[in-house]
Amino acid sequence: MAEVTLREVTKETVRSVIDLEVAENQSHLVAPNAMSIAEAYFEPKAWFRAIYADDEPVGFIMLADDPDASRYYLWRMMLAEGQQRKGYGRRALELLVDYVRTRPNATEITVGSVPEEGSPQAFYEGFGFVPTGEVHRGEVMLRLEL
Repeated sequence: MAEVTLREVTKETVRSVIDLEVAENQSHLVAPNAMSIAEAYFEPKAWFRAIYADDEPVGFIMLADDPDASRYYLWRMMLAEGQQRKGYGRRALELLVDYVRTRPNATEITVGSVPEEGSPQAFYEGFGFVPTGEVHRGEVMLRLEL
């Protein structure tokens, strides 16, 4: 398996990250990377990285990184079409969890998932996230205790 890393998005790599897309039937489940990056630049608590398999960008991950809160929010995660089901997402999530564990007050990570065909909810649950019973903006909320 390729080595999975989380790398900063730079002026040299931004276009290749923006060009990544999920399958057409998943496009309504996650915002395009260009929108995510734009949102991140206007939110001081946004922490975002490109997901790489060896030296190829394969996805994007973004966290609401608030050291004053104990709940960190996995704001966005996408793997490009053709890059899913290869273990890259699981490894990227492991790396994100490792990062969050270094943050002040971190006790849990939450994520929202649209409850529709093709959603990543089963992926998150397989990782250890559990539904909280909350629904926010049409998304089922899940949490992972650290």
